[in-house]
Amino acid sequence: MNKNRLEAFSDGVLAIAITIMVLNLKVPLGTGWTEISAITPLLSSYLLSFIYVGIYWVNHHHLMQPVRSVNGLILWANLHLLFWLSLIPFVTAWVSVDPSASPPVAIYGLVLLMSSFAFLLLGKALLAKEGENSRLAIALGNGRKNQISIFLYAAAILLSLWSGIGGLLVYAAVAILWFVPDRRIESLRWD
Repeated sequence: MNKNRLEAFSDGVLAIAITIMVLNLKVPLGTGWTEISAITPLLSSYLLSFIYVGIYWVNHHHLMQPVRSVNGLILWANLHLLFWLSLIPFVTAWVSVDPSASPPVAIYGLVLLMSSFAFLLLGKALLAKEGENSRLAIALGNGRKNQISIFLYAAAILLSLWSGIGGLLVYAAVAILWFVPDRRIESLRWD
């Protein structure tokens, strides 16, 4: 099967997720700094989640670049990833209510953890189709960054049970880790 429909559908789901998140932003009731500071948790959670959706969009794009075609396993693995990413607007809104509250921050982390795990599974499904000596295998390397992320998400979930803000800081650190795409993928030619 051609990969174009998978990419278009994925782009659409991620665009809708960002749209839902931005629609949750509320205009302050006044025009002063006090009113703006009242919505700081909402703006902060939106910013972090926007960055995460953007990171997944960029990395999904790079992941699909060397792929010529997809199969049913890849379609299901991609849907699994999109399921977890589609929950980001919900957990973003919940965290913005009280960023120091443990349950929303822990669930936010669970969604990030499962998104990372789903991305790993998508990569494995693509490798199964493309082969261990493919251009994709070269670009993916050993997947260490993804493994580190999964560990950090799990640690941050546990930390968030004690300190919601602490958990959010670890989630932000993982976002910084992924903000710049892997240079191996950037440097390879896919033509």
